[in-house]
Amino acid sequence: MTDGVPTWEEIARDHGRFLYAVAYRLSGNDDEAQDLVQESLIRVRRGLERYEPGSLEGWLARIVTNVFLDEMRRRKRRPTDALPDDPERVLPAAPAADEVYVGLSDDIQAALSALPEEFRVPVVMCDVADQSYEQIAEALGVPVGTVRSRLHRGRKLLREMLSEHAA
Repeated sequence: MTDGVPTWEEIARDHGRFLYAVAYRLSGNDDEAQDLVQESLIRVRRGLERYEPGSLEGWLARIVTNVFLDEMRRRKRRPTDALPDDPERVLPAAPAADEVYVGLSDDIQAALSALPEEFRVPVVMCDVADQSYEQIAEALGVPVGTVRSRLHRGRKLLREMLSEHAA
């Protein structure tokens, strides 16, 4: 690490699990999460020269969230396109979905996956990636009040889904 800026290899090795955890919570799918991590690491490589030391995990969470949002937009434009398989990539192996533990049960993940994207993304960024409201607002390009509103609504929907499931 030079001048507080990690190398791409250090990020891939030391923060791959974090990227995968955020990607998995956003997508709810192991294959999609692995694709999101791969694309995120490509963007990290491109943007590393502009990284200013600070909250590395915050920066990484914003990247993986933006990759996820870009993919959702792409799917809306071309819903029949499948993501290309490229198992030969030289990236750290992603842990199996059941190996990733960020304190969420299968029921919570299922409910999280069922949330509409506009609520799921801020909930994951805040409650999984530990981002501040300001960081989420900046990443999503919305006012902080909108972040608060979406978090409130998303958490309320989660509670409703989980209480229905428990009943």
